[in-house]
Amino acid sequence: MSSDQTLAFETDCHIFEDDGCGFPAPGLHSFTFDPIFTVGSFEFNKPMLLALLGTVAIVWFFWAAFGKAKVVPGKLQMIGEAGYDFVRKGIVYETLGKKEGEKYVPLMVSLFFFVWIMNLWSIIPVAQFPVTSIIAFPAALALVVYVLWMYLTFSKHGFVGGMKNITGYDKSLGGVLPLVMFLEFMSNVIVRPFTHAVRLFANMFAGHLLLLMFTIASWYLLNGIGIAYAGVSFVLTIVMTAFELFIQAVQAYVFVLLAATYVQGALAEHH
Repeated sequence: MSSDQTLAFETDCHIFEDDGCGFPAPGLHSFTFDPIFTVGSFEFNKPMLLALLGTVAIVWFFWAAFGKAKVVPGKLQMIGEAGYDFVRKGIVYETLGKKEGEKYVPLMVSLFFFVWIMNLWSIIPVAQFPVTSIIAFPAALALVVYVLWMYLTFSKHGFVGGMKNITGYDKSLGGVLPLVMFLEFMSNVIVRPFTHAVRLFANMFAGHLLLLMFTIASWYLLNGIGIAYAGVSFVLTIVMTAFELFIQAVQAYVFVLLAATYVQGALAEHH
């Protein structure tokens, strides 16, 4: 948590107290952090540290799982294979097909597990912050997918064919063709990467706010008659944490599924 988020705990702030202690509601300040260190104008903060630790954790896990792969896999290798096959067969093959999709499996597996662990930090003690609730991180990942999609579109179809692909050109539309092309262009080139990033960001942002709200409320209400309400709030905190675990995995799945869908669209023949 940021320093502002722990105000209720540090000041022993509770309801029904004579000092006029108000509920320290979470807000935008809950997503800002003091720099851990500064080099010139560059500031390294907690979300960056979590992103770095998440990257190291993913690399270590797959290195440990497959660095010395065996015909009869051990427990770690079995878990790694299950995760790898989930993305490969459940997302990439289903979207792109086995032959066309195999070359994109490493990228999609990397995206899935990176997004997942960035989300997962939200419910890990001490960390307690989903990195993807900072828009810069989902935007950077969406940009990677966007650049790949554009590259594949124009490298496969050429400039004219690529423009037809992203504008939905179909001469049978007649007089409405210019309007359709304009809308398709705006949708594909501008709206698509925006929604790809915002979908992940908004879910993690809202989920973190809800967890903060119920967690702080559990402490704030822990006084007098408010104890009964604090118990309810604590139960809701547990429920929301379990629900957040589900959402974290779903958002990683959706992000990669959309990425695979965009790649499939780039490779599809225009009619």
